Amino acid sequence: MTTDRTDFDPAAALEQITTATEHLLQTAARFTDADVRAPSLLPDWSRGHVLTHLARNADGGRRLLIWARTGVETAEYPNLAARAEQIESGAGRSAAELLADLRDSAAAFEAEYRRMPPEAWRRIVRWARGQEHPAARAADARLCEVLVHHADLDAGYTPAQWPTEFVQDMLGRVVASLSARDDAPAMQLHATDTGTWYDIGTARDAPSVHGPQNSLLAWLMGRSPGSDLAVHNAPALPRPPFLY
Repeated sequence: MTTDRTDFDPAAALEQITTATEHLLQTAARFTDADVRAPSLLPDWSRGHVLTHLARNADGGRRLLIWARTGVETAEYPNLAARAEQIESGAGRSAAELLADLRDSAAAFEAEYRRMPPEAWRRIVRWARGQEHPAARAADARLCEVLVHHADLDAGYTPAQWPTEFVQDMLGRVVASLSARDDAPAMQLHATDTGTWYDIGTARDAPSVHGPQNSLLAWLMGRSPGSDLAVHNAPALPRPPFLY
């Protein structure tokens, strides 16, 4: 989804991941068994699916870090089918089991993260879908997973609570990704709280969409209908393709 980082700060990134994970664990700790059976905001996934996915994502990220640190290829997941099966088979566990798995997998990810020597962050590793990037991308990816899927739990945490630094960084990434796609409608985005403009496509008569950067990002990522956004030069908001 993004170009590779040239300003990666491992300690600062870990602090962001740790803070986001603590907030996620606080939410998960409140869930009862009935709560984890309830639907999440993701189609066909319960909260148990989301929590299991987050735990397995931590495992996959940890394996990518091991690959970068040791030089021995260690796949993120055996394959995408196995990943889907792990999520499905784990989703029906009790709230206590889900919480323990979430906590333990996050702790194991952090422990491996702390083992990384500085040069290992630049080593190229391969994700399950075939993308190859420096290992530093695993830190960005983990932060995104925790923050976005926390909101997907539909338990009081919303995109309005995403950290400003994450939103600014991720909005630029999402715009770059959409700009590279043929199925993305042309539009201009105006983050009214920062004054920043973003272009997707080059059509001169493209609609412009205005709103706070959190709202723009949530809408582009399919986490909001965009009801708090204003559109000019079009009768309705454009329909960006699904990204994440």
